[in-house]
Amino acid sequence: MSSSTEPVIAIIAGEHSGDLLGAGLMEQLQQLYPHCRFIGVGGPKMAAMGLSSLVPMEDLAVMGLAEVLRSLPKLLKHRSHIVAEILAAQPDVFVGIDAPDFNLPIAKKLKRQGIKTVHYVSPSVWAWRQGRIKGIKQAVDHVLCLLPFEKQFYDQHQLAATFVGHPLADEIPLLPHRDQARAALQLDPQQTVLGLLPGSRAGEIARLGPIFLATAMRLHQRDPQLQFLVPMVSSSRRQQFEQLWQQHAPELPLHIVEGGARQVLEAADAVLLTSGTVTLEALLYKRPMVVAYKFNWLSYQIIKRMFKARFFSLPNLLADSKLVPEVVQQQATPEHLAELLWQQLATDQSQLQQKFLNLHKQLKVDASKRSAAVVAQLIAK
Repeated sequence: MSSSTEPVIAIIAGEHSGDLLGAGLMEQLQQLYPHCRFIGVGGPKMAAMGLSSLVPMEDLAVMGLAEVLRSLPKLLKHRSHIVAEILAAQPDVFVGIDAPDFNLPIAKKLKRQGIKTVHYVSPSVWAWRQGRIKGIKQAVDHVLCLLPFEKQFYDQHQLAATFVGHPLADEIPLLPHRDQARAALQLDPQQTVLGLLPGSRAGEIARLGPIFLATAMRLHQRDPQLQFLVPMVSSSRRQQFEQLWQQHAPELPLHIVEGGARQVLEAADAVLLTSGTVTLEALLYKRPMVVAYKFNWLSYQIIKRMFKARFFSLPNLLADSKLVPEVVQQQATPEHLAELLWQQLATDQSQLQQKFLNLHKQLKVDASKRSAAVVAQLIAK
């Protein structure tokens, strides 16, 4: 291993969210070890902090079973090359950021060779496929958890874990600036605004887009003054959604914002959204919400048998109670969703927003600094 005064730190991020986490962690580690050296894989933000990526990060950011199978030879070749390079560098510690299917097998090989290993962002092992904990324990010395209830799960299974807070909670202000967001989007500050967020992937938009549009149409008929905002992650997803709009609700007045999900959340009075990290962002912006999700039939049959958690939306999981309505599969009808959203718009939400604020404060504990402190303890050992 390297000298403790100038440690070598191996770090791998497999996608853009991991690149953001990695850059924050690297910045804090450089304050502790000004002359440390990084080796691994990352994107532009980690490159700006001094990482020379062993392979292009984009090659690892593969979603979906078919895509993974197509990319498998390249992924395996990359993994073999990365392991060889990291072993040659003999780092003091290895940090795998999210991407558990790629990072945990690497961590397992490195741990067998005596290298300390950390996994940053817990897999959702507490919710489903809990048997994975055996493999995680074989691969990892310490887990850095973004959510407080995740640490409790690892404590039960005798694996060292630290709740470090959520970087989004550090980034997003405790009090949102609704009027500023509306001014930026050229919206009337007095108008009632509803955000529609049907997802960032083509499959999600195909399944949920028509339902969200039909829901909005019902609400528009009830109140023609309602303003609808729809953020889209890219121009291709925008084109996909615009086709659905023309097909299902061409007379519905809505405004598409490319790449501005946070701006939409900040500007809206309430939101209809799909499950995932975006529900946490909506919580951090203190927005009343209805969470809806629809899987393809086979995926749902598998997931409903394996899913162990009481809730699937992050606000409810964090509160361990039903703070927001969550609707799945056959329940996700335009009639049901429109009624739930109308209730959100028509009732005083100050108590809910106070609960969101309390959860925000619980998560806002400087994730990068806490994570660097754990890594530093492992280096010291």
